[in-house]
Amino acid sequence: MGAQIRVYRQKISSTTSMRKIFKAMELIATSRIGKARARVAASLPYANAITRAVSAVASQSEIDHPLVTEPAQIRRAAVLVISADRGLAGSYSATVLKQAIGLNELLREEGKEVTTYVMGRKAQAYFDFRNLPYERVWTGNTDAPEFGTAREVGAALLEAFATDYEEGGVDEIHVVYTRFKSMVTQEPTVIRLLPLEVVEEQAASESDLPPLYEFEPEAEQVLDALLPRYIESRIFAAMLQAAASELAARQRAMKSAGDNATDLIKKYTRLRNTARQAEITQELSEIVAGADALNA
Repeated sequence: MGAQIRVYRQKISSTTSMRKIFKAMELIATSRIGKARARVAASLPYANAITRAVSAVASQSEIDHPLVTEPAQIRRAAVLVISADRGLAGSYSATVLKQAIGLNELLREEGKEVTTYVMGRKAQAYFDFRNLPYERVWTGNTDAPEFGTAREVGAALLEAFATDYEEGGVDEIHVVYTRFKSMVTQEPTVIRLLPLEVVEEQAASESDLPPLYEFEPEAEQVLDALLPRYIESRIFAAMLQAAASELAARQRAMKSAGDNATDLIKKYTRLRNTARQAEITQELSEIVAGADALNA
């Protein structure tokens, strides 16, 4: 009986230590989520402005540019998967990886080859464990993205897009990431970066009309200069959205883990008390039995 009590004490002690870790990670995620959301909001004006500029150039000019022209046949597609470097974030990485695998299967059903680019150690470990090929991998600071990484990723994807199919190039580029909607809702999302899809919407007022540009030099050269920056900004925006989603998922997962640890501690404490009462009762019974035997 005493051994059972020691087991429950050890379990209570270890669970209490784990609860402290969960609480600390929850507080860290909570303190960082505000900054991550602020970075997402700060990136929107530039991303929206450059998107309008690229859309205006592509829609107001009848040009045949490879970055905005749909190819006659798409034979190979590139898929960039943005996951997390660290775990303890619930189903965050598993959900985005499931979305990426579903996209890869859909592209292969359409008769396209798939070249995968990976961001985050969780995605890298997933592909390595299953012996799935990928072209390149970027790891480190997925919960605090840096623009230099986005520039490097954008350069690699544009290089693959500019390369001929026979030499290993791709005809279109997709990005799979988690879009931050709220603290309780994060949505796995797929966007196609290239070829550029320009959606022309009807303006609600004159202030919403797209600006008219005069191009000097030609529109093709303007696109050559704008589109790399457009790709970098879209990738960086996706990284920021994924970082905010990761922190929100981790904060929620750590809170749930801490609550479960508290419930376990209560359960183990109740079992320990029950075992202790049983031990005391047995000892009293033995004392009474011994006294009765002596009296007899």
